Amino acid sequence: MLTRRHFTISAAALFSAPIAHIASAAPTSPKSKWDVWDAQITPAAYDPARSNPWGLHRRFLPQRVEANAGLKVGDIHVDAVARYLYHIDAEGTAMRYGVAIAKGNLYEPGVYTIRRKTKWPTWTPTPAMIEREPDQYKQHEEGMNAGPSNPLGSRAFYLFSGNRDTYLRIHGSPNPGSIGGRASSGCVRMVMAHINGLYDNVSTNVSAHLHSAEEHLSANS
Repeated sequence: MLTRRHFTISAAALFSAPIAHIASAAPTSPKSKWDVWDAQITPAAYDPARSNPWGLHRRFLPQRVEANAGLKVGDIHVDAVARYLYHIDAEGTAMRYGVAIAKGNLYEPGVYTIRRKTKWPTWTPTPAMIEREPDQYKQHEEGMNAGPSNPLGSRAFYLFSGNRDTYLRIHGSPNPGSIGGRASSGCVRMVMAHINGLYDNVSTNVSAHLHSAEEHLSANS
């Protein structure tokens, strides 16, 4: 005779406990690999003003230039027309680097604050990026581990408006051939070896001025 208890036990054998939600692992940046990665992206016998395995126009190599009067020491200025980034120093000069800026109307001029800076950052595309280009970004919606192929490259400065993260970055890029052009989804790109040299000289809470792509600014070369 089959009892109610028999059916209860049988049902219990057929079905497991409720499935717990399994969260995707957060992207990682193991500190033990940072020096190895830095060596991978730095040319042999690296000289910032001369090394150019990327085939850049020479004007995009780092060089010291005279700064215009009245610019605040420590700030960053991006000349979106000439595709230069200037870091103003205390001697009336600036270090100048070649950059790439955002495609089309994705470039957002303005004055931002660098609230955070990171070595070998992880990366997660924004929902707007995924919606705009799902074929390219959907696969990375859970984030991407740090490393030489990560879109944020070896170093990143995080731009804020007040206390709001704008998701705009100044960062290294695994695509140095884009320097001098319009290539990103909103950020300012640099050669990874170049931003590595800049990184330790930039403090948090300084201003980053992203000047209009229709205006000239900056320093005298």
